[in-house]
Amino acid sequence: MPRPQLTPQIQTDIQRMVHFALEEDIGTGDITAELIPADRIAEATIITREAAVLCGRPWVDEVFRQLDPSVSLDWQVDDGDAVTPNQLLVKIKGPARSLLTGERTALNFLQTLSGTATTAREFARLVAGSNIRILDTRKTLPGLRTAQKYAVTCGGCHNHRIGLYDAFLIKENHIAACGGIANAVTRAHKLHPGKPVEVEVETLDELNQALNAGADIIMLDNFSHDDAKRAVMLVNRRAKIEISGNVEAGSIAALIDIAPDYVSSGALTKHVRAVDLSMRIQ
Repeated sequence: MPRPQLTPQIQTDIQRMVHFALEEDIGTGDITAELIPADRIAEATIITREAAVLCGRPWVDEVFRQLDPSVSLDWQVDDGDAVTPNQLLVKIKGPARSLLTGERTALNFLQTLSGTATTAREFARLVAGSNIRILDTRKTLPGLRTAQKYAVTCGGCHNHRIGLYDAFLIKENHIAACGGIANAVTRAHKLHPGKPVEVEVETLDELNQALNAGADIIMLDNFSHDDAKRAVMLVNRRAKIEISGNVEAGSIAALIDIAPDYVSSGALTKHVRAVDLSMRIQ
């Protein structure tokens, strides 16, 4: 599986996210770390207590870079790697105060993003052997949009639009305000040529309207299984088809024979369960 890529936007966001996370945790200073002599050097390890897909190395690196550049990290695994219970993830060495101050923030990023990647790997496995791509949504934890979308790719799934700025997603209220599907799609292409235009439809009639208007992607909203299969046949690759809405791991198998291009699920990011990790000072 190709290694996930850190885009310039993600790299910029890492610095911002970590700065804010450290600021909210440390405040005016880590008074408990003051119990340790300032010149004491220590070594620490982070292990996983459960099977998972690792994600979050750059965030952990940035935590200690901002806290104390003298801290060194020796990673034993890469983002996207499957790890097993009690496996060593990273060795850390530096001033004991810095290790203790950065512990919680580093683990928060690593456990949350690894949880997202682990869920994504499960979803990706469910469509293995098909041509379906599993997409995330904008239902991400506030402030962690690009981080979780990176984690989704670590797990083997794919990103939908990043935000409201990089693609159109025309829904019922947009259609009503624009005076119809055709008007909405035409205006979208004129306003931002080259941006993907997706339309959510509720009926086969609306699907035909979106197709005739030149939509790039058509999202099927609450279609029955039979109607969804019929929609795919009607479109006949003239546009991409996406199925969305209450998609959980247990419901994906029933979608495979429909053969949409995409299945999107907010469950990849909004229901994240943190991976159980542990950091121990040696």
